[in-house]
Amino acid sequence: MPDFSFVPGPDTARDYRDALGCYGTGVTVVTTQTASGPLAMTVNSFASVSLDPALVLWCPGKASPRHDRFVAAQTYAIHVMAENQLDMAAHFARTGEDFGTIDWTPSAAGVPQLSGCLARFDCTQVAVHDGGDHSIIIGRVDLAMHRPGKGLMFKRGQYGGFLGLD
Repeated sequence: MPDFSFVPGPDTARDYRDALGCYGTGVTVVTTQTASGPLAMTVNSFASVSLDPALVLWCPGKASPRHDRFVAAQTYAIHVMAENQLDMAAHFARTGEDFGTIDWTPSAAGVPQLSGCLARFDCTQVAVHDGGDHSIIIGRVDLAMHRPGKGLMFKRGQYGGFLGLD
C-alpha cells in the first residue's frame, strides 16, 4: 500500500487525526476539586517534561465544557489507567461531574484520587500555554505513586492493553 501524504488543514482534518492515531498512547484521567465539586476528564495528551524539577504536561481541548475549570485549577491529579479501567476512562470521557459510582478518596487538598490506577501524579499548576485548539497545562509533581500492572492504551480510535515482553 502506498504512502498517503497531505498537508494538515481544514480539508484534511480526518486524515491528520488518522495519522496521529497511529501513535499509541496511555490513557489518563485528570481530576480536580472545584467550587461545585469534583471534576474529571479522560486525557491521552500527557507527557513528562522534566525530571528535575519534576514537571509533567497535559492538554485539555478548548472546546470541552470542562476546559476552563481545569485551566483555573491550581491542584490536580493525573491518574494512569490500568488495563481493567476502561469503564472508568469511558465514563469520564462522557461526563466529568458524576462520581456516584466511582471509588475515590480526597487528597489532603481535596483532589479526587481514583482507586486502582496504575500510577498517579499529584500536581500543582505552574504554567498554562496556548496550544492551538488545546491548552498546555504544566504541573509540578508534588507526590507520585505507582503499582505493578499493565496500562490501558489508546490507538487508532480503540482501547486495548499492552502485550508484555517477558
